[in-house]
Amino acid sequence: MFETLSDRLGGIFDKLTRRGALSDADVSAALREVRRALIEADVALDVVRSFTDKVRARAVGREVIKSVTPGQMVVKIVHDQLIEMLGASAEPIDLAAAAPVAIMMVGLQGSGKTTSSAKIALRLTKRDKRKVLMASLDTRRPAAQEQLKVLGEQNGIDTLPIIAGQSPMQIAERAMTAARLGGFDVVILDTAGRTHIDEPLMAEMAEIKRLAKPHEILLVADALTGQDAVNLARNFDERVGITGIVLTRMDGDGRGGAALSMRAVTGKPVKLLGVGEASDALEDFHPSRIADRILGMGDIVSLVEKASEAIDAEQAAKMAKRLQKGEFDLDDLSEQLAQMEKLGGMSGMLAMMPGIGKMKKQLDAANLDESIFKRQRAIISSMTKKERRAPKLLNASRKKRVAAGSGTQVQDVNKLLKMHRQMADMMKAMGKKKGGMLGGLGSMFGGGMPQMDPAEMEKLAKQAGMPGGGMPGGMPGGLPPGLPGGLSGMGGLPGMGGLPGFGKQKKK
Repeated sequence: MFETLSDRLGGIFDKLTRRGALSDADVSAALREVRRALIEADVALDVVRSFTDKVRARAVGREVIKSVTPGQMVVKIVHDQLIEMLGASAEPIDLAAAAPVAIMMVGLQGSGKTTSSAKIALRLTKRDKRKVLMASLDTRRPAAQEQLKVLGEQNGIDTLPIIAGQSPMQIAERAMTAARLGGFDVVILDTAGRTHIDEPLMAEMAEIKRLAKPHEILLVADALTGQDAVNLARNFDERVGITGIVLTRMDGDGRGGAALSMRAVTGKPVKLLGVGEASDALEDFHPSRIADRILGMGDIVSLVEKASEAIDAEQAAKMAKRLQKGEFDLDDLSEQLAQMEKLGGMSGMLAMMPGIGKMKKQLDAANLDESIFKRQRAIISSMTKKERRAPKLLNASRKKRVAAGSGTQVQDVNKLLKMHRQMADMMKAMGKKKGGMLGGLGSMFGGGMPQMDPAEMEKLAKQAGMPGGGMPGGMPGGLPPGLPGGLSGMGGLPGMGGLPGFGKQKKK
């Protein structure tokens, strides 16, 4: 979403940080470029003016001129101001109210209210261990209530039984009664939308609000609509009174201006980001982490959190014991490839690495083929249990059988076995090191994700290269241990060339 803006700002700040000293004219010229980049990213003009004025007030003065590294000081000022513009701190969904807590989802038709309702319900059920009831109040859109019912069945979330002919207000009252009688902690009310804002829509929203008395009113807005999303938020807030915003399609190729403008224009926090079609493709909105991504500093904390959620701690602990003994068979490799897919593949993980933006052209040229994970797992699945445990059994005839069974070529089987041998050798070496696997490789190839509180995680992010500090040891070296695949120094899979799919051309 922020790729274009990140590239533009990266180029501007590279010029600044190369200079030993900065004049007022240098800073002013850079800020003109920043202003132009923000406007092109579809950030609201008033927000751009306020942002650049605040940065200029701090950047053109003794604080920067007397700094040992004036260019990096300007980057830090921009970083701090970005965080302030985005809302200073994260504001998750507030559940601090008497049960059942009602969450009312509002927005225009097609913005993603129903899917976002299901994502939030799944998140609250899995992560926060809350008992959630979903109810569709959309009686206008064909099959809207059935859609929510199907999503509930797919994700194991309770939904309010559908009774034909009831009005949205009657459904809201029935949902709140059912939640109280059923002992539910949270009720998510998925309201109807329109293709545009009109008086009947607003009157209906106001009446539902009066009856259900929701603790949270979340506006679901499509990030790809740009400044229209900001205007939408302003109108809904004036008429209904929203408490937060959920931005969907943040994985799209929009310019990101809506996300940057929302808080500054409406005063309401962006609480969640929809980052994909999957049921778990939902992220908390952390201003500092978004600022880090925009300025090419990566997002180590989010990567650590994502790994913590994706990796089975019990399974990782068992693997850690095996690896400490120097044991690493093809079943283990298949498990690691599966976990890599859960984390979004190599491209998803690398996108969160500090400094990776400056390697973007090299990565694009490498034609990283994510489908290779599935092919490699298919090859392993075509082997017998004995072959997976003892790869040396795979002679020429067995390799032909495995290749035929997985729909691949014998050379693909050979490449996989070579990669496994390299990794097994590395595992043995790492297992002998003091501190065990977590001392070098970390979660995906070792003993699970270390337990850290938020303060420790923020400290980890700073160690990984925050404003003014640069990347310790350069990129990609110097990354902290405990990251998936031992990405400290790109060592998780033997060398850059050893990464599955790295340097290999995609099949056309």
